[in-house]
Amino acid sequence: MSVRNDILSMIKSYETIIIHRHQRPDPDAIGSQVGLAEMLRASFPKKTIYQVGGPVEGLEFLAVMEDVEDSVYQDALVIVTDTANSPRISDNRYSLGEKLIKIDHHPNDEPYGDLVWVNTNASSCSEMIMDFYLAFQDELVLTDNAARLLYAGIVGDTGRFLYPATTAHTLEVAAVLRGYAFDATALNRELEQISMSVAKLAGYVYQNLAVDAVGAGKVLISQEKLTEFGVVDSETAAVVPLPGTIDEVLAWGLFVQQPEGYYRVRLRSKGPVINEIAKRHHGGGHPLASGANARDMDEVNEIYAEIQQACQAFRKE
Repeated sequence: MSVRNDILSMIKSYETIIIHRHQRPDPDAIGSQVGLAEMLRASFPKKTIYQVGGPVEGLEFLAVMEDVEDSVYQDALVIVTDTANSPRISDNRYSLGEKLIKIDHHPNDEPYGDLVWVNTNASSCSEMIMDFYLAFQDELVLTDNAARLLYAGIVGDTGRFLYPATTAHTLEVAAVLRGYAFDATALNRELEQISMSVAKLAGYVYQNLAVDAVGAGKVLISQEKLTEFGVVDSETAAVVPLPGTIDEVLAWGLFVQQPEGYYRVRLRSKGPVINEIAKRHHGGGHPLASGANARDMDEVNEIYAEIQQACQAFRKE
């Protein structure tokens, strides 16, 4: 509780607060960032609160970012949500503030900031922001829109409550949020729906998924295929979970070629720990959901070999 007390005290002591999140945001990044911003605006109406970062990449139905001049950072408090490593923070001006707070649920491999609150047992950073509200609800105000954003973040990071990180507490928090006035059905529909282009890419993923005898899966998506389907890299996030719907698949990697030639790697697992693989390849994340990078096909093959080893070891346990 002490670190949360310290965070609230620091928030109270600043008139300007600027909130960041990670690059290439997902619903939890937007939900925790802007959910916190909305909560603080309602709780401290005399303060100036900003939400900043790059493009929200198809999540405009959740929130949009604000433009902030460099000078605004002077004497400001900066809060970063849902971002394990400082290089992943969207908008590198986060370091221009007077104080920096990190709030995150990923393994704390890089404890940047003056105050660090990390809870790896939380399903999402949005769940943590809700816990922050519940701890100080006599002093904080949760609006309907903040509740909508936090609910979206939890739904997104739990795969609609299917992933192992979903706990009884997660469901309790979601139940409280569900009691606020927002259209959860419409929100879930927006989170779930995909374009026809992405649907065609999904068909390609299923048809081109390679799976070995121990359940290690691999899908390679080239720049040519992205162009053919009319899909940009950010949209490929929708097809990452698909191999996991196949009973034979235990852990898998989606390798998406970037315009510069390297591959963005998304790793997922039903059991084998894969974040150590990610750490060895310029990435990181959760034990069962991580991201990495591969400079070329040699490193793609190296990562896939490591997935195979992890699956083999897991089956022997």
